[in-house]
Amino acid sequence: MALIALAADKGAPGVTTAATALGAVWPRPVLLAECDPSGGDLVYRLPGQDGGVLNPGRGLLSLGATARRGLRPDQVYEHTQKLVGGLDVLTGLTNGEQAAGLTWLWGPLGRAFAALPGADVLADCGRLGTHPQMGDLLAEAELTLLFTRPNLDHVAHLRERLTLMGGPVGVVVIADPRSYRSSIDEVRRIVSATSKDVAFVAGLAHDPKGAELLRGQWGGRLDRSLLIRTARELAGRLAARVAPGRTPQQPAANLRAE
Repeated sequence: MALIALAADKGAPGVTTAATALGAVWPRPVLLAECDPSGGDLVYRLPGQDGGVLNPGRGLLSLGATARRGLRPDQVYEHTQKLVGGLDVLTGLTNGEQAAGLTWLWGPLGRAFAALPGADVLADCGRLGTHPQMGDLLAEAELTLLFTRPNLDHVAHLRERLTLMGGPVGVVVIADPRSYRSSIDEVRRIVSATSKDVAFVAGLAHDPKGAELLRGQWGGRLDRSLLIRTARELAGRLAARVAPGRTPQQPAANLRAE
């Protein structure tokens, strides 16, 4: 189905939280893949389906160990795990040093994700620029989302990054709810002045309380949080964009939000 890459250029605007929130409310089957070469933290942040901890030895590193002889899309699920609520995840590297031996993996991985049967893939690629090989994965994405805060320094770096990007790109502003619309409009104005043709500029609420609920403090408040409400709006928009004309399914949330 479709591969969507999620990344940032500056600092830590919250790409992993955004990717998890989008996966939680995605309107079709989806795989959340942690592809940050600097290392990920899903294995430590979120509980597994049985409520216990995820297995740090099962994920991108174990997939890489078996993929040297070739990587087929159907192999990916042999290395995934499920979070509480049923969201499929491919957990990432546990430290940046492990990426040194996997520079060859990103292109084959991107092609496998793009051809994954029966599910879209949300690939959390972390911060761009430090690992040039990630360009091989991004080249396979149907859409790349760049996340930014509406701060001047973040947006300045975003503008520079946009000039280097190929393929369809969307921008998502992690915005304070108190200035949500105005922040998105201001970033849209700045982005429109660049030479890059950006597909859209959208928003996601900066909601620390919602992010904490997403970490596993389950309860009815999660589904009503600003984070999940804005993620649901963004997920619907993205799913329709990468698969125009396809009628989205409406499964239960991929993460429990009772």
